Amino acid sequence: MSYILTDSDKAFLSKLASKIVRLKLITPSIFFLEMVKPLNFIGSQTMVFFGPIISAFVKTDGYYRAAQLFEQHSSIEFLICELERLGKNE
Repeated sequence: MSYILTDSDKAFLSKLASKIVRLKLITPSIFFLEMVKPLNFIGSQTMVFFGPIISAFVKTDGYYRAAQLFEQHSSIEFLICELERLGKNE
């Protein structure tokens, strides 16, 4: 079953991509995302597992939303494409 990204999902992922570009981590991020793409569901569940520990140290406004989105292959693909698009403008 294919998951269709909503406009709010795309906006969230675009905002994440913008932060990555601002930190100048485009290449390592794309490399990492391509490497873990087959394990995206396991990674998202790991994020959920560690959520309570992480929330003790940092704000987790978008943390659980990212975990939910990273369950879907389409969100990883969109994030990679967005990073590549923003990287060309850099």
